[in-house]
Amino acid sequence: MSTSQAHYEPIVGRYLNLELLGRAHRLYVEEAGQGIPLLCLHTAGADTRQWRGLMNDPEVTRDYRVIAFDMPWHGKSSPPPGWQTEEYRLTMSDYSSMTLTVADALELDKPVVMGCSIGGRIALVFAIEQPERFGAIIGLQSGATVDPYYELTWLHHPTVHGGESSAAYVSGLMAPSSPDLERWETLWHYMQSGPGIFKGDLYFYRGADGDIRARLAEIDTSCCPLYLLTGEYDYSVSPQDTQSAAECIAGVKFWVMPKLGHFPMSENPALFLSYLKPVLAEIRENR
Repeated sequence: MSTSQAHYEPIVGRYLNLELLGRAHRLYVEEAGQGIPLLCLHTAGADTRQWRGLMNDPEVTRDYRVIAFDMPWHGKSSPPPGWQTEEYRLTMSDYSSMTLTVADALELDKPVVMGCSIGGRIALVFAIEQPERFGAIIGLQSGATVDPYYELTWLHHPTVHGGESSAAYVSGLMAPSSPDLERWETLWHYMQSGPGIFKGDLYFYRGADGDIRARLAEIDTSCCPLYLLTGEYDYSVSPQDTQSAAECIAGVKFWVMPKLGHFPMSENPALFLSYLKPVLAEIRENR
């Protein structure tokens, strides 16, 4: 690329110092755009880079202030002081409290929240427990539970490269038609994950702590609109899994996204945006 072609992307990254769960944290936050706040939650073991396609789309950022943060222990966010003597394990209550605290710290007024995978699960929890806090909720690859089809021990073992094994686990969850460039960048995010972090996120996602099947009927979509979008190439949260959840929720809007997998926003951003933009337009019109 010549010097004349060099350019900055519109994404701005900053560090937010705040207290989370009673401890000091230095949290990395990225954002782009203006307008309706859209708070995006990354997948297990990954970070905000998954949302680069959304933040670089001028049609989205014209009307939405797209915000994403690296959870503690993830990406550019540091673990809390004393982390070296702990085992990282994400719980439902901690995940919920952390996200709401960040939203309050950023002074977001009824933001739209969109999460994928573990973020899609906590999106359903918000629809159950905190619908009044949000203008709308979008769940990507959202399911009420997940079958324990994989062994967690090898994700943090002294004889195994944790990042590469994590990437190997998720590589088959993407659509085969997704562009190689985007697929491999998605896997690179996992290869860079900290020791035991992917495993710790799955404590919430796969364990009893995150099983919300019995609570789905509590969701009141008249209080907060709920949209569920699931890629067809995903055996972790299949379209059937999301449909089973949707059938328990009156008023939910559910779509299957052909030719996408478990990481729609990062494995094929352009195709994902073609499915997401009508949803964002509807939310904007109803705001």
